[in-house]
This record gives sequence, C-alpha cells and structure tokens, in this order.
Amino acid sequence: MNGAILELILANAAFVGTHFAMSHTLRAAMMAKLGNIGFQIAYSAVSLATLAWVYFAFVDAPPADLPGTGQIGWAVATVLVVPALVLHVGSLMGNPAMPTPKAEKQARAEPTGVFKVTRHPMMWGFAIWALSHIVLLWSVRTTITAISIAILALVGAKLQDAKKRDQLGDAWAQWESRTTFWPRFGALLGAGALPWALGLIFFVFFSWLHLPISGIPAGIWRWF
Repeated sequence: MNGAILELILANAAFVGTHFAMSHTLRAAMMAKLGNIGFQIAYSAVSLATLAWVYFAFVDAPPADLPGTGQIGWAVATVLVVPALVLHVGSLMGNPAMPTPKAEKQARAEPTGVFKVTRHPMMWGFAIWALSHIVLLWSVRTTITAISIAILALVGAKLQDAKKRDQLGDAWAQWESRTTFWPRFGALLGAGALPWALGLIFFVFFSWLHLPISGIPAGIWRWF
C-alpha cells in the first residue's frame, strides 16, 4: 500500500474515532474533569488537529488515480449535491438536536420542513455529499475521505439518538415517534421555500468555488 494512502487512512480513522470517543464514550469523564468550557476547548483542539492531519495527508496522496465515471458520474454527483445542501441548510431551522434551550420544546413540536424527510437532515446531508464524491470514482484519496465522512455522519446520527434520549427523555421519544432515521425523499419537495432557495444558492456558490479551490470544475460549472 502506498505510504501516503496509509497515512490518509490513519488520519481519517483518527478524525472519526476521536470524534466518536469525545462525543460519547469519553464525554462524561472529560466534562467532569475539564468542565463545559474546558471540554469544548479540548474537543475543538483535537478535532482541528485531526482534521488538519486529514487535509495534509489528502494533499500528499495521489490525485485522480481511479478511472472515473465520466459525464454520467458528474451528472449523478451534481444531482445528489442539491438535496444534500437543502437538507443541510434546513437542519439549521428548529432542530431539537442542537444544544439550545429550545431543544425540548422543539422536540415536542410537529415536524416541519426537512424534518419531514428525516430527523437527521444535517447528517444525511453530509452522507449524500460524501456519496456524490464516491460515485465519481475519481481517486482513492477522495473515496477514503468520503467514506469516512459518511460513517461519521450516519453512525454519529444513530449514536446521537441514544444520547438525546438520555438528555431530553420523553421529548426525544416523541420526536423519534414522529420522524424517521431513514430519509423519505418524497417529502423533500415539501421541505419549504427557504431551505430550497438557500440550498440552491449554496449549490451554485460552492460548486463555483470548487474550481479555484481544487482545480476541478464541478456542478453546473462543469458544463457552462
């Protein structure tokens, strides 16, 4: 195995593994020892350090070393990114999974917007975004990192359910009973005008930004 690829695997494993450990297994012990602010500082420092490792390992790994899926792959990836961004943007509007004072009240409310699709729209947004890169079959480094992001998102979503049951009790149980883990994509069209408008704006902007950042045209800019 190429040394750079092995380092990238280790970097992604460190990023995903420390995230799970600090968010779940070690959270209580770290909170007790460091306090809330200290925990947030430590969490952020470890996350940034491991993410930086992923970045530098990614840069060192060989680019575009897979055969690719051509224009069909790019078309599929482009179509996938749009709902991913709609879900992600919509997840910022009234999400009871967010650590806010309104979380319990929001969990007892009737699901609206992207929460009609899934109770984990942000996580599924990341997972679908990851899938959009996997289908391109562009490079080993892209595939490894995208799979890691998908694992972090979807396993993290499952673990989040357990954590929120402990934190919000009956309120989260009600939220689970009215929502679904697996997306109901048929409900996406009814997610609301604002998530769709912002999602499409971000899609145009970020796909345009793809070229100056990576040197690869993406989204609609690949054809225009």
